[in-house]
Parts: sequence; structure tokens; C-alpha cells
Amino acid sequence: MSAPAPRFATYEDLRGLPDTVVGEILGGQLVASPRPSGRHSYAATGLTISIGSPFHFDDGGPGGWTILQEPELHLDTDIMVPDLAGWRRERMPTAPTEPAIDVAPDWVCEILSPSTARTDRVQKMPAYARHGVSHLWLLEPVTQTLEVFALESGHWLLLANHGGDEVVRAVPFDAVELRLERLWG
Repeated sequence: MSAPAPRFATYEDLRGLPDTVVGEILGGQLVASPRPSGRHSYAATGLTISIGSPFHFDDGGPGGWTILQEPELHLDTDIMVPDLAGWRRERMPTAPTEPAIDVAPDWVCEILSPSTARTDRVQKMPAYARHGVSHLWLLEPVTQTLEVFALESGHWLLLANHGGDEVVRAVPFDAVELRLERLWG
């Protein structure tokens, strides 16, 4: 006797989740994660300000990017909500008007927490690679670390590990310095 075919999650499944979780569909399966903690939100806000000002707003930096917090990405059958994502302006020249974005970002940052780290590493990293995201950062507020990856031939290449109170230049935003101590709270 064979097992029944797995049921693939739908957008209606996402809509049925309570407001206390973030829902995503990865590989056809519904994944629900708790809403971010204060430490997580602090890091996301700090990073948004640090790269948003010089890259999103062209203030003291080269500009040329659209940076969004928690965009809802609809990429083939995957529906993902990265903590931060960025598109080069030539790929997304105007702000999206719909909640769902079907253009893969050029950069994604996932802020790891004990409840999301496994999903971010095991499910979302390969999905971002499949969809051609060029750059990926994993930021971990508890251990105060930043891992910087670039997509090479369909695989993630670890470019750098940073941590603590370092001042770094991390691709693709290496035109300006990033003071990590501002992200930890």
C-alpha cells in the first residue's frame, strides 16, 4: 500500500494562520514561525537604517537600491518572507504597489533566532539559491555574528564571518562601513 501523495500548501493556508506567526510556503509545505523578538526587531531596524540611508535613500552612499523589511516574495511555488531584502534599482525601479513581489531580490538578510535558524539555513538558503538571489546575509543577534554569502554556480560561498563590535564592509554593500555594535541592542 503506497502512502498518499503529500498535500501542497496554498495561499489560503497562509491566510488561515493567526497573526502571532509568520507563514511561508517552502517546497510546497506550510512553515509557521513565531513573530520576531525584540532583539530580532532591534537588529532588523539597525540594519535597515545602516544600509537604507546610503543605499535606499542615496544619503552618504552610492544609492541604487530598494530595501524592504519583511517583503512577501512569491517565487514559483515558494512564498517567503525574508527579514530584509534588496533589489538593485534597475531591476525594481519603483516601489512595489502589491503586497506580493514576484521578482527575486538581489540580496536577502535573514536574522536568525533559535526558533527560525534551522528553517533559514536548511530550507530558505537553498530556495534563495534556486531563485537566483545573488547575496545572502545571516545575522545572529544572540551570538553577535554576521555571515556573508555570495551565490556561485548555484551554491552559497561563504565570503566572510564577522562579529562583536567590528566595523566591516560586506558585499554587496561594501561601499560603506557597517558598525555591527549598532545591531545588537
